[in-house]
Amino acid sequence: MKHHLLALYFIVFISTLTYGQKRDSWGDQGNGTYINPIINADYSDPDVIRVGNKYYMICSEFHYMGMTIQESEDMVNWKIIGRIYNRLDFPAYDSFKRYAGGSWAPAIRFHDNKFWVYFCTINEGLFMTNASNPAGPWSPLLLVKNIEKWEDPCPFWDDDGQAYLGHSVHGAGPIIIHKMSADGTKLLDEGKTVYTGPVAEGTKIYKRNNYYYLSIPEGGVSEGWQTILRSKNIYGPYEKRVVLEKGSTPVNGPHQGAIVDTPDGEWWFYHFQSAGALGRVLHLQPMFWHDDWPVIGTDIDRNGIGEPVSVWQKPNIGNTFPIIAPQSDDEFNSKDLGLQWQWNHNPIDSHWSLTDKKGWLVLKAKKAANIMEAYNTLTQKVMGNTGEVTVQMDVSNMISGQKAGLSSMSKIYNSVGVKNHQGKLYVFLKGKTKSTKTL
Repeated sequence: MKHHLLALYFIVFISTLTYGQKRDSWGDQGNGTYINPIINADYSDPDVIRVGNKYYMICSEFHYMGMTIQESEDMVNWKIIGRIYNRLDFPAYDSFKRYAGGSWAPAIRFHDNKFWVYFCTINEGLFMTNASNPAGPWSPLLLVKNIEKWEDPCPFWDDDGQAYLGHSVHGAGPIIIHKMSADGTKLLDEGKTVYTGPVAEGTKIYKRNNYYYLSIPEGGVSEGWQTILRSKNIYGPYEKRVVLEKGSTPVNGPHQGAIVDTPDGEWWFYHFQSAGALGRVLHLQPMFWHDDWPVIGTDIDRNGIGEPVSVWQKPNIGNTFPIIAPQSDDEFNSKDLGLQWQWNHNPIDSHWSLTDKKGWLVLKAKKAANIMEAYNTLTQKVMGNTGEVTVQMDVSNMISGQKAGLSSMSKIYNSVGVKNHQGKLYVFLKGKTKSTKTL
């Protein structure tokens, strides 16, 4: 998985950041339709629920701090409303040892008048947190089980109050279901394997018309498909049906997401598409039920399996809401860091401030061998395939050897900024595979 980071590093004062993006080729079109992706940004492994008339989404955040929660009123336009955690308190997250680690494929559910979030980290185990208000505060992360190599958990509370937790294992499978305490804090058994398939992971558990449904992505990130399992017993045996595939469309790997209904009984399916360096972008597919099986997208090639739509009518939610996207711009005039910002690994809180200089974000220098080990690198998701970033920086306090700037960063990165060399300021360009150029 490649990620883009907007990185500001070493001593620098940041007063304004704006990010322009072109929206006409994706998202809400303003005429009652939308174009997929509905968010052209890295919202990997999305999970979505409806509570009342509003919708809530979380996604994998990996080694970025921390996990955010998004809200929508029309299923297409989303804003960030809260941060579920700020850090993972393990030494490896203080020393840049968890790239591609952190939170994988989280699940969000509403139960007992609370929002519940579960996720696994591949090295540390299964975590849980809950909140009465999705904007927070969220309870401190609880390590439900200290174990390596679990991934993609999902809780489920049955009609009789019995709680369960499903998950997969690193390497993508099998799917295992455990009994869980009603308060969601303990697993009560070693679990039972209910399905083994080709790269089966990311299970989400639902119940409808006395059927238990496991919605699982199979086949891998870039080339996979969506499978539905159903049974009258949560432990199976399960019937199987592939419900969404690339087919004749250009949408590779349409899978891993959430089944959601509207108050008026429409059904929809969220999933991601692997879009190269941009990440895993968010799609929305129409859905209905036939013979107690979900039918997703449109069956263009008539093989009985749905394919992703490109353009579709927006969900009928009985109202019109503004066209928005998750926040990006920031004037840094609040006492709290904007929700759009995420740190690369855990931050050093003593080395950044929004109060040292009013209206500015202050990042204080700390030595680093390279940008991948630069403390307090502040990031946000790149939105769209093209855009323009404008930033105002005060570099007057830099000393020789220090750098400040912006970076589009993944396994291969490119940076641009200002460096102080022997008391003189220079503009520099640098990439992982390119030598430094100074202007």
